[in-house]
Amino acid sequence: MSLYSIKDLEHLSGIKAHTLRIWEQRYSIVSPKRTETNIRYYDDNDLKLILNISLLKDNDHKISHIAEMSMEEIREYVLKITDKSTKADEQVQALTLAMIDMDEARFEKIILTSAVQMGFEKTMLNVIYPFLIRIGFLWQTGSINPAQEHFITNLIRQKLIVAIDGQVINPEKTASKYLLYLPEGEMHELSLLFANYIIKSRNHKVTYLGQNLPLQDLIGVCKLNPPEYIMTIITAAPIGEGMQEYINKISSNFPNSTILMSGYKVVGQDWKTPENVVLINKIEDLITLVETND
Repeated sequence: MSLYSIKDLEHLSGIKAHTLRIWEQRYSIVSPKRTETNIRYYDDNDLKLILNISLLKDNDHKISHIAEMSMEEIREYVLKITDKSTKADEQVQALTLAMIDMDEARFEKIILTSAVQMGFEKTMLNVIYPFLIRIGFLWQTGSINPAQEHFITNLIRQKLIVAIDGQVINPEKTASKYLLYLPEGEMHELSLLFANYIIKSRNHKVTYLGQNLPLQDLIGVCKLNPPEYIMTIITAAPIGEGMQEYINKISSNFPNSTILMSGYKVVGQDWKTPENVVLINKIEDLITLVETND
């Protein structure tokens, strides 16, 4: 069972903390628990209820009417909405509920519905990425149970691998060569897998080396098959050295390649980037770069 602050509920549901407190007082919709030191907190059931209420309100249900519904009635209305919804933000809400309940069947239905409506790439851009961003800060602060994190990220990873495997690629001789990897100690692979999908879908060549790759191994691979582009995503400090030192080392070891870097540890920071290092601030930047090289 995960524990949430009222700010967590606000961030995940889009309902202001002030509004939630008014609902507590006026309708007794949800009541916080308190620790032994009198700190307010909420549990998974509270979060699910608030997410459901948020969906109902966005679909023209008045809060006074919602307050009179039973839990089963609320659930039935929400299922009807999410089953037919074409709105990305409602699908994000539904994914959050599937994660909390660790409901694989519900996850599968949401992703399939979205993929049919808008295609896999747009599902990743408009549903999966906003969902991961929305709950990302909860992972970092430990508000979400690690089992919930592993559950949802492994399901998304499976979808990405299947999508990549299903691509039919016909790169021309002039296609650019990309090498994708994560540094030693880096295990968060979802964004790199999606980058793999994007690059391949534009008929470029990709060598995918995956997680936790020591620098010497990267050097060895690049000697055998030098790429025009090397891409990495860094969300944790490289093992045994500082971030600026690692950026400089990657740049100097591969002077004839363009180094594409992204991730929390490089984007929005004040690192000095050598001429052959390009920061990818968001996934749309990568799409623009790859399509420019078509």
